[in-house]
Amino acid sequence: MNRAAWTDFADEGPSLDEFTELAEAALAEIPEEFKRHIEGVALRIDDWPDKGTLRQMRIRHPLGLLGLYRGLPIGFKQAGAVVQHVDMIFLYRQPILAHWRARGGKLGDMIRHVLVHEIGHHFGLSDSDMERIETEAD
Repeated sequence: MNRAAWTDFADEGPSLDEFTELAEAALAEIPEEFKRHIEGVALRIDDWPDKGTLRQMRIRHPLGLLGLYRGLPIGFKQAGAVVQHVDMIFLYRQPILAHWRARGGKLGDMIRHVLVHEIGHHFGLSDSDMERIETEAD
């Protein structure tokens, strides 16, 4: 999907397949020096976070969670350790679409922002670390 199409969707937004294309395009734009560190991290697109995840994260409303990193951050991995689960980044389509509608702008930029945020967790950064980085960048 070309970048110009990242804004033009009907009110219902892109389908799950179109949303997945946008997420994969955003992932392809990640700089190489970071991309090599996320090899093996799966990307999963779901319409909504599941109830167990919301409960675990203490989030009351499903629109409150746009994305999630599940896995062991890079700095916590041990050489030779047996991997129990695949590291995974979840992007939640409906909450991201609701956030995009409320804020405006390009949907692709919103998806990229959430994706980069979750990649930050893979690198061991906290939410407050990433907020500070974003504030300093502005």
